[in-house]
Amino acid sequence: MAKYLAQIIVMGAQVVGRAFARALRQEYAASQAAAQARGRSGQQSAAASSITGMSLQEAQQILNISTLSPEEIQKSYDHLFKVNDKAVGGSYYLQSKVVRAKERLDEELTINTQEKQQSRQNTET
Repeated sequence: MAKYLAQIIVMGAQVVGRAFARALRQEYAASQAAAQARGRSGQQSAAASSITGMSLQEAQQILNISTLSPEEIQKSYDHLFKVNDKAVGGSYYLQSKVVRAKERLDEELTINTQEKQQSRQNTET
């Protein structure tokens, strides 16, 4: 009886192990496909996040914006920069975060512009 129970446990572990390995391979393949789909712009965006030390989402939250429009970014930046000025009782730390957020969003706008120009060039040829 113990022998059969051990065989059942071993077979069950093998089935679970194979299923786990298959799921892991599928997840890896999906991850690779997504990385290729993001392509160069995703790599540039990740590099910009690394350089500035701030993610795109964090920068958008700091400036309280939802879309990457230069006008909206500048308007929010100007307001938050003035409000956090040390001369009016603001915080230098918060003001520097606002500056870094604007720099990060400006970098993202540059990446998006380059990507659009590159895609236009590819469609023209």
